[in-house]
Amino acid sequence: MDRQLSRRRPGVDAELRDDQQPLASPSNLKPGALLTMERFLQDLPNAEQPPVEHQPQYHTGRMPNSRAGEGKPRLLLMGQKRSGKSSISSVVFHKLPPSETLYIETTHRIKKDSMHSFMDFGIWDLPGHVDYFESDFDTDKIFSEIGALIWVIDAQDEYLDAIARLNLTILNLQEHYPSINIEVFVHKVDGLSDDFRADTYRDIIQRVQDELADHGFDNAPISFHQTSIYDHSIFEGFSKVIQKLIPQLPTLEAMLNNLCMTCNIEKAYLFDIMSKIYIATDTSPTDIANYEICSDYIDVVIDVSEIYGWDRPDEGDGTETGNNEAESLITMEKKGSRYLYLREINKYLALVCIMGEDSPAEKKALIDYNVGVFQAGLKKVFPKSERDAQIEIRAANGSMDS
Repeated sequence: MDRQLSRRRPGVDAELRDDQQPLASPSNLKPGALLTMERFLQDLPNAEQPPVEHQPQYHTGRMPNSRAGEGKPRLLLMGQKRSGKSSISSVVFHKLPPSETLYIETTHRIKKDSMHSFMDFGIWDLPGHVDYFESDFDTDKIFSEIGALIWVIDAQDEYLDAIARLNLTILNLQEHYPSINIEVFVHKVDGLSDDFRADTYRDIIQRVQDELADHGFDNAPISFHQTSIYDHSIFEGFSKVIQKLIPQLPTLEAMLNNLCMTCNIEKAYLFDIMSKIYIATDTSPTDIANYEICSDYIDVVIDVSEIYGWDRPDEGDGTETGNNEAESLITMEKKGSRYLYLREINKYLALVCIMGEDSPAEKKALIDYNVGVFQAGLKKVFPKSERDAQIEIRAANGSMDS
């Protein structure tokens, strides 16, 4: 596999290899192609947004007006004992190798974690032997700030009791917290044959939906995912969950669609670098194989960055650093018919694209320019930087102290 890894260092001009052509300046490119993304950004204020009733009732992303630890959407991991909840949390959010999850002890009390990256959210791992709707528990404290409830079902075990407890939980939530998203992870499917996996998945869905329909809930907000910690399906599942917590998702998808159309990109993902969860992708069909390639590609670039890179300053700190984002381009096949392109958007996000037969080297100036416009568009969609958030938090704390 041929690789080109490069870094844009502030104040340093990149040297051209013998087989490279000088990059054309934007003014020398076709105006129509270059202005496509710019026109799209001009229309952003008038872009169609999702209906209010479909938006989360809490603010997502970074919380510039909240104090530390408050107001973050929360993900609850629930399910029977030994269903794999703690293993999921350890692999996705703590980078524990899947083989080492065999030594994780059973959860006996609520474990609270926080994810600090592009989005700040809490992850609560709840023991499976407790009924949290009993009078001994403050259900409002547990469920009031939920972004999503993730119910984990062990597909390799007897799951009838797990389905019964899931449906009881859904019925309780529908009565008091009807807007909560319910996500069912049919977990540990890696140990099942393809046919038995499909039959088990369909059986679980059918049993859950039939029982809810019997209680009058035909359209409960519930989604199903097949997952395993031994492949990328668990990250794919969490990506779908997190995307529902982002009100700006339709705008992000429209921007990625426009970028793909302008630069002839087959598939584009906007990844959270820390977790490798993609917060958005274009609306073309998603192939798990392509997602795995892009996810592994991030690991490669991050490993190189940790050796040869540097700390990224927070945006908005007043320091002129130039274009110092990580950038990489590799050839996926010997004949050069497919390419992977990565561009670090900021210290939290990376854009990873799969491109087809047209050589990116021949149109790299156009791609770089449009990705730069896309990057500028993200700042309009998410205008608050981390430094802005910290300044406002410190100001709020100072005013309260005084």
